[in-house]
Amino acid sequence: MMMRGASSRGSSMPHSCLTNISSPSPFNDINNNDKYLPGQPLNSKQKSPPRELIDRYKRGDTHPVSALYQLSQTLQFQLDLKETVTTAGITGFYFAFCAVIDGIQYKTGMGITKKEARAKAAELALEELIASLENDGIPSDVSVGPPPLPVREKDSTISEIHSGRAVIERKNPIKDQVPSVVREMFTKLMDSYPEFSGCGGTVAAFVMLTPTGCEVVALGTGSSNTKASPAPTGRILHDSHAVVTARRSLMRNLLLFFSKNSALEEKSVFQQDQTTKLLSFKNHITLHLYLSQLPKGAAQIPSQLRLNPLSISAWEVNNQIGLHVVVEGKVFSKFSSSYEQMGSHVVSMSATDKIMQWQVLGFQGALLSHFIEPVYVSSIFIGDGSCSDTRGIEMAVNQRVDGITSALPLYYCVYRPHISLVSSAVPQDAHPTQKSLSLNWSHGDLMVEMVNALEGKSTEDSPFKSSPALASRLCKAAMLSRFNLVAKEAQREELLTAVTYREAKMMAKPYQEAKSVLKSYLERKGYGQWVEKPPISDHFSM
Repeated sequence: MMMRGASSRGSSMPHSCLTNISSPSPFNDINNNDKYLPGQPLNSKQKSPPRELIDRYKRGDTHPVSALYQLSQTLQFQLDLKETVTTAGITGFYFAFCAVIDGIQYKTGMGITKKEARAKAAELALEELIASLENDGIPSDVSVGPPPLPVREKDSTISEIHSGRAVIERKNPIKDQVPSVVREMFTKLMDSYPEFSGCGGTVAAFVMLTPTGCEVVALGTGSSNTKASPAPTGRILHDSHAVVTARRSLMRNLLLFFSKNSALEEKSVFQQDQTTKLLSFKNHITLHLYLSQLPKGAAQIPSQLRLNPLSISAWEVNNQIGLHVVVEGKVFSKFSSSYEQMGSHVVSMSATDKIMQWQVLGFQGALLSHFIEPVYVSSIFIGDGSCSDTRGIEMAVNQRVDGITSALPLYYCVYRPHISLVSSAVPQDAHPTQKSLSLNWSHGDLMVEMVNALEGKSTEDSPFKSSPALASRLCKAAMLSRFNLVAKEAQREELLTAVTYREAKMMAKPYQEAKSVLKSYLERKGYGQWVEKPPISDHFSM
């Protein structure tokens, strides 16, 4: 977390800002005056074997940041330096960075300048990395292959424990592990419920990477939203697109860990900040998102378009790069005349726009933000065989919100995930014959739930049914019920005073402030106005 001063925010309060800084500007070797630009070919001097690179670093001939990037090129691992939160409750005007190697986050480095914090983060990562390399024998030639790195993998063998981290033999990078575990889970669910195999055309899943391996924690399918009218009951699902369904399933999964049950507490993925009392993921736990298709909306814009909404050409391209809405599964630009003619139909923001929103506000939503810091995904993997590049989703998710971080409240930021193409986790013969159906499942569920997306309720033949009324376990009423139980268990009496679902959400003031900042920013930049559902859908109580 970067600690911003009054000059930038008018406050000395700490501010979370995890942003990818691995590209544009070169890093300089402060002693050799060598310029090193990540992603560019190294010169002949920098193509040295790992042993020589490490020796030069230990002698002080190479700056830590340069040394770390040189090793990443030589040993072929993915490296980023990311701005993050300060640790151990440290306050003051500090910047904080951490190295992320193949998706694994190393110790946080802090300093009074960004340069100092980056250097410290690189030093800490090198300390741990070099220790594991020397333990296993540093290769004298890069042809030997990459060294053991701390990558969580179920069937890998632990070769060393160093500074509390499991150093596991690196066999498969995370971009191979994620589609593999999603494929395994999706196949398992479809084998258990073959009668619903036609609902798997569009799949989204959240995968948690922990020291013990990769695990699917939430999964959803679907490609439509409801045609039902809004009602003040909270028992209708308005949006059943795959990523929206998976995200609500993720929220259910996270709520499990808020219980005071000792068995669940022991397995919890959270740790508590002693200053704020908010929960956050434990060290070395990261969340990743898998999508079987490019999400609807601006992610599917032509790759040749440039992101410059206020330029002369903005009028020609705003239909593509602006906000989009979905009506009964069909996508419309906020600027299109077709959308304006939709009248009283229930609309939802597109999946792309929602992902962009969640990468700013967090995937936890307003209710859970009473208990936890924003939850972001570190990577987005696209398993769409018809997709040739990620330019569209990069622009839509990351670039449209560039520059908003300084206006956001404590803990909120623009978290720029790694976005890459991966192999499909959905069998080639998975044809969506049941397009109106949406499946949801989260870790701990004994059965899947099938939802009729057009009706917004569970189907009559769903393996899991919460009640004869067929309200989905993902509906707002179910979320509010669980929220009230957690608030009572946590003795948060002030939260129990909320009469309606809307009141409970509005009490999450930092979240609502961040949401307001985001909507205003998007409109000011020319991307359009965010569509809110009718207030009646949130005015219900339990």
